[in-house]
Amino acid sequence: MRWPVLLAWGLALAGPPACAQAGLGAQAGPATVAASRADAGGPAPSGDAAAPERQLLVMLRLPPPHYRPDAGYGGRYLDDGGRGARHRIAEELARLHGLKLVSDWPMPTLGVDCYLLEAPAGGDPARLAERLSHDPRVEWAQPVAIYSGMDGAAPTLYPMQPSARYWHVAVLHRAATGRDVSVAVVDSGIDGHHPDLDGQLASTENFVDGSSYLPEAHGTAVAGIIAARGGRQGILGVAPGARLMGLRACWQQGGQGARCSSFTLGKALNYAILHEARIINLSLSGPPDRLLDRLLDAALARGISVVGAIDPQGPARAFPVSHPGVIAVAQQGRGGPLAALPPTLGGAVLAPGQDVPASLAGGGWRFVSGNSYAAAHVTGMLALLAELRPGANGAQLERLLVPGRGPNAATIDACATIANTTGACTCSCASAVTLRSSRQP
Repeated sequence: MRWPVLLAWGLALAGPPACAQAGLGAQAGPATVAASRADAGGPAPSGDAAAPERQLLVMLRLPPPHYRPDAGYGGRYLDDGGRGARHRIAEELARLHGLKLVSDWPMPTLGVDCYLLEAPAGGDPARLAERLSHDPRVEWAQPVAIYSGMDGAAPTLYPMQPSARYWHVAVLHRAATGRDVSVAVVDSGIDGHHPDLDGQLASTENFVDGSSYLPEAHGTAVAGIIAARGGRQGILGVAPGARLMGLRACWQQGGQGARCSSFTLGKALNYAILHEARIINLSLSGPPDRLLDRLLDAALARGISVVGAIDPQGPARAFPVSHPGVIAVAQQGRGGPLAALPPTLGGAVLAPGQDVPASLAGGGWRFVSGNSYAAAHVTGMLALLAELRPGANGAQLERLLVPGRGPNAATIDACATIANTTGACTCSCASAVTLRSSRQP
């Protein structure tokens, strides 16, 4: 058995480059992300998915003779002389430290190249990262972390969608559907053949080595809540006009939900930024991670909205909601918009997340509960607002989402939010009158 290690190659930005950990959901530990335990799936594939808890991320300093910060550099490495030089140094470091080079990926958004390495049995990821950090070519090194999707226990079934009951989404669609707003769903695979999602995926990319793109439970449920097209059967998404990027950074594990690694999540975030996603949905939680934090910095600096799910049992500083600028989301109580707010949620945004009908990979539907699905509702609402205010950045869209929000948790009044954004009543405007003075540009 060997311990994987990830090396990232710095390419020269105006600040130290970064390679970090991230994933779905909050479980501290070495590098992996786990999503819903209720999600079904087969055995973990090889490569990225083989043993992420035994992986390290390492950033290396190198000159940038061939660095190209454009979308054309967002896939694999260019076949140039710089690649060969970087590879030789990575191989040399692996040899010096008794490691095996497993995989690699460019991160032009941060000006780094990442290398995934495997350490010998019994190796200590934290100690290996510390040792590699002392090499003059290494910017920093770190163990990979573990994350989980924010699912809850199977709920009692309800006959209606909470988004219909509380948000009146069908009525809101008279004003906006999220038309052509690009939403990156960084998750497990999405079933694009499901009736709810047929034609809703603008693109799909697989960032899990050793496994092809697969339709999986957690990603399909999240995508359906955001953008299900509606019809005689099935559910109606909050923003059926949105165009989804299905970025598979997580893989299903039977009985254990979906899991992701810092490496796979980093690749997906890098792709979403380079391909100009307007909103990034991260229905996951886990320990803070330097690489992923740096990528979120890059996304937020470009005006991208980032939505994350709060881990109700995790630490206060769980990723991604610990990151400044990320919209932290939790499910609201069964009483709907006017339910009492949990006092421990701070400045969280509350949205429907209990007893939610969701698209099921392979066809059909199931009821789900959890903060993952509350986050998906908020992502859909942001897509509606992004259509209505195409020039607004992420911070401006967040102010539109819950006008006048203070330090306490706040539930979205969807009708009032759309009314205050458009200046016209689409559904009930009782709340809009009191909020109109808080309307943001």
